[in-house]
Amino acid sequence: MFFLLLSSFVLAVAAVNYPAIPNDETTPVQQHIAIKGPDSMSIGWNTYEKLTKPCVHYGFSSDNLTQQACSTTSITYASSRTYSNAVTLTELTPATTYYYKIVSGNSTVDHFFSPRAAGDTTPFNMDIVIDLGVYGADGFTTTKRDTIPNIQPALEHTTIGSLAQNINDYELVVHPGDFAYADDWYLRLGNLLDGKDAYEAILENFYEQLAPIAGRKAYMVSPGNHEADCTELDYTSGLCPQGQSNFTDFMNRFGHAMPSAFPSSSKNSAAQSRAAKAAGLANPPFWYSFEYGMVHVTMFDTETDFPNAPDAPGGSAGLNGGPFGFTNQQLEFLTADLASVDRTVTPWLIVAGHRPWYSTGGSTNICAPCQTAFESLFNKYGVDLVIAGHVHNSQRFLPMGNGVPDPAGMNNPTAPMYIIAGGAGNIEGVSKVGANATGNAFAYADEFSYAQVQVLDKQHLGVEFLKSSSGVVLDSSVLYKEHGVAFVVQS
Repeated sequence: MFFLLLSSFVLAVAAVNYPAIPNDETTPVQQHIAIKGPDSMSIGWNTYEKLTKPCVHYGFSSDNLTQQACSTTSITYASSRTYSNAVTLTELTPATTYYYKIVSGNSTVDHFFSPRAAGDTTPFNMDIVIDLGVYGADGFTTTKRDTIPNIQPALEHTTIGSLAQNINDYELVVHPGDFAYADDWYLRLGNLLDGKDAYEAILENFYEQLAPIAGRKAYMVSPGNHEADCTELDYTSGLCPQGQSNFTDFMNRFGHAMPSAFPSSSKNSAAQSRAAKAAGLANPPFWYSFEYGMVHVTMFDTETDFPNAPDAPGGSAGLNGGPFGFTNQQLEFLTADLASVDRTVTPWLIVAGHRPWYSTGGSTNICAPCQTAFESLFNKYGVDLVIAGHVHNSQRFLPMGNGVPDPAGMNNPTAPMYIIAGGAGNIEGVSKVGANATGNAFAYADEFSYAQVQVLDKQHLGVEFLKSSSGVVLDSSVLYKEHGVAFVVQS
């Protein structure tokens, strides 16, 4: 009887929460789209079968998909059950709704909004979601149930649920790091006997949960520490099977989807040359940039590829990741990219990376090497807003420079404004606000939350923090910037 009970326990513990494989293994799952260029979008999806020629039909109406784009990108890694596919749709009319259907025996029509041209002064919102994990058996579990179209019931009253309910209130999503929390598989007893499969199952479930959002709105990503290895325990990367270390899933999934850097939309020849140099130095999905209407957005990597990077070999996190470029490639990219921004075309300059260097809660929440590597560049080239996560709550700081609040406050400061939007929700829960910090204007850690950046006009940028369960606005602010010069270079 003892051995029978033991065998039953082992079988129960070893059960992996994989999604069911569809009968037609070309069925698209885990869809995500991204801005690929000034007039192009990438369509990404996974399949349980390798595709010889991934294709997408698209057009201006759901019943008239007259255009087709294809590629040969269908890649996988040793422990994955799926293949990542990517196709780029080009020569799109700006700011236009397109309908698309992934070619398969079992797929449906969805739609997206093509990128706004650089310099388009139409106001728009972009949502900021960081540190978002899987919901359900292998993550945070909510017991509330309502009816929201297109998402699983367990996702209601979560950040994904709020993004679904308010799908028409924003035009794109920026997510700099920490997806799924697959490396936390060991926190559930049922995963202890099969970590390799548990890791993959969490990834499959998470990206399927995210697909109703990421398959309709441009979903722009960069890495966090939870993408590095199969466990987040220090110095255990050597125990990870092939494919579950060194950001492998992140690169497979998003490497062909993100842009490099756009050609300059400025008439200035120096700006054009710098933008071309930035494109050559970009390394998507780790560091890259794009333009959208009044905004130039630069995504950067706080995990690897700069001096004393925390996830790099010998780094403080012990995750042994990278490098993914030559020495100082990321810093050279940032220098060229930030210097190329013409404020007469894209007045707002926003950068997004995972780890913050301004946070409540004390020194354990900040990345000092990140501050050393990046802050002087952001100050020099007049960055307006720095977005970070990693700390699992929501915070807003006044414009800050070298640890000191800008005396101008929110009224035409020279230093960047800083926010943390790490409260989106994952198995690890929220982080207490902790000790106050100089320049902090708002901090919230009672429930899951996320941020929305509102590009109002050339001189006003709004930031709101929203409670995921209800959509209630927790904090609202507006940054005023004169943007009086075309190219910012500050001493």
